[in-house]
Amino acid sequence: LRKRQEQQEAAAARMAPAGGGGGSAARKMAPSHVLKCCQRVLAWVPVAFIALVVAWSYYAYVVELCVFTITSTGEKVVYLVIFHLSFVMFVWSYWKTIFTSPASPSNEFCLSKSDKEQYEKEERPESQQEILRRAAKDLPIYTTTASRAIRYCDRCQLIKPDRCHHCSACDLCVLKMDHHCPWVNNCVGFSNYKFFLLFLFYSLLYCLFVAATVLQYFIKFWTNELLDTRAKFHVLFLFFVAAMFFISILSLFSYHCWLVGKNRSTIEAFRAPMFRNGPDKNGFSLGCSKNLREVFGDEKKYWLLPVFTSLGDGSNFPTRLVNMDPEQLTVSSQNEPAKSCGPSQPFPTRPLSESQNRLLANENQWPEASSEEENVKSDVKKHIIVTLES
Repeated sequence: LRKRQEQQEAAAARMAPAGGGGGSAARKMAPSHVLKCCQRVLAWVPVAFIALVVAWSYYAYVVELCVFTITSTGEKVVYLVIFHLSFVMFVWSYWKTIFTSPASPSNEFCLSKSDKEQYEKEERPESQQEILRRAAKDLPIYTTTASRAIRYCDRCQLIKPDRCHHCSACDLCVLKMDHHCPWVNNCVGFSNYKFFLLFLFYSLLYCLFVAATVLQYFIKFWTNELLDTRAKFHVLFLFFVAAMFFISILSLFSYHCWLVGKNRSTIEAFRAPMFRNGPDKNGFSLGCSKNLREVFGDEKKYWLLPVFTSLGDGSNFPTRLVNMDPEQLTVSSQNEPAKSCGPSQPFPTRPLSESQNRLLANENQWPEASSEEENVKSDVKKHIIVTLES
């Protein structure tokens, strides 16, 4: 009995550290889980702030201004109709920007099971890159890292498509990522970039209309031409808030209009995408008109509505090859046979997607005139043949 008791005590002593370690690990995991929950809750604070400001502005304009301050019935009706139109479009686009999930790469960009196991076993970066090159040879990928390596996300374990980046806040790779916006608590990318632009546009209209219509009553209250009622506080602050938001949003909206015209994301504006022939900040630009259609779609009647009409799939983009990268040369028609650009530069026959065929509008060549070429004789036309890559 004594021997058995000693054995039991020894076994308990051996298990005690393990049990204590498990409890310690559990205690370590608990704060981490609580921290993540707190971060998720705090991420909604800017959105809640905007929602409260908008709700107060609605009350101040409709109730305090239109109901209690404005005496003319016709003026009330006109103001309320225009106000509610701008308010509905603003809230609609804001809602779509917040609750549209960021688009992620499809399964074709994920490594196969065998490639993934081989990639994890390899310790040398050169061998890992060789595995990634084999996996990416049939993918529509034409941009690399600054060191000419295949863009691979170790966190999501996939090959990044062109213009795709990993968002640390959302913890996923986002197609055509522009930026992570705390005011919408979401990533702005391919799936909701149009909604974000419309959100800025209707925010400007909303603030401009409110500030313009409140201005005369702001002056009357300030000069004591109207009675000193509780509406005075709301009208005064409504003008200041609307003017402040209009000025701040105007610069942001102007910047993104410039980005759309150049077909760049915010990330690409600061760091030019690296093609096989070097960095090219205009590599995805197809001209202002086509750049606009790539974001807003072909049908102009839907441009001002927050419904998804962007062209493409977010993984494959037409590319303007200014520097003539021979590895990217392709035909621009599905049924067109292989052509050649010189004796040693064949065009591989890879069809374009339907959306890209509409975007390119059957244009096979892009003229790029330089300053020297403008001085040549009028009967001589020099241009660089630039192909479009799907």
